[in-house]
Amino acid sequence: MNRHHWVPRLKGGGAASDIHVVCHRMLHRTFSEGELARDYPSPEALRAHPEIENFIRWVRRKPVEFVDRAKAPRGRDKRRPHRRSR
Repeated sequence: MNRHHWVPRLKGGGAASDIHVVCHRMLHRTFSEGELARDYPSPEALRAHPEIENFIRWVRRKPVEFVDRAKAPRGRDKRRPHRRSR
């Protein structure tokens, strides 16, 4: 389980819940922190998104101990570039 802040802490959020690690990874692979804060500040809002709906249907069929090492969706890599230390 991971702790997920419904509005990211960097965006002023405080309310959080424990969610499965696979679900937590999917949310942060799919949405930026700005999108989460602005458009998806609650579990209900997230569940209404078509990509998340499909993911929930898929992940429900997996065993509880399932941990996915999925790649970022094509064309939507939201990670910041790694900074090289000098």
